[in-house]
Amino acid sequence: MPTIPACPQCGMENTYLDGGNPVCADCGHEWSLSAAIAETDVVARDANGNPLAAGDTVVVIKDLKVKGSSIALKQGSVIRNIRLVDGDPEHIEGHSEKIKGLVLKTCFLRKA
Repeated sequence: MPTIPACPQCGMENTYLDGGNPVCADCGHEWSLSAAIAETDVVARDANGNPLAAGDTVVVIKDLKVKGSSIALKQGSVIRNIRLVDGDPEHIEGHSEKIKGLVLKTCFLRKA
C-alpha cells in the first residue's frame, strides 16, 4: 500500500486521500500528489549524471556559441558558483570570466 506524504504546509503526517489529491486533516491543506512527487524528483545533473547543487563549479565540455555575443564559450571554460533555475533541472545560471549572466544547459557541463 503506497504511503501518503506528509503535508507540505504544516509537516504533519495525518493525511488522507480525497479523490486523487492528498488532504491534511490538521490544517485542511489540499495538494496534487503528482506535484508533490515532481518536486522531490527534480535534481539537476551534469553530462556524466552527477548531481549539481547551487554554488558548485562546472566545466564546459564543448565549444558553445553564445547568443547575443560575438564571444564563444570554449571547451574547458570554468563556471564558478552556479545557481539552479527553479523548476527546471536542465538549466543553470552562472558567470564565466568574459561573459556574465549565462544560462546554460546541464548536458554541456561536467562537475569540476
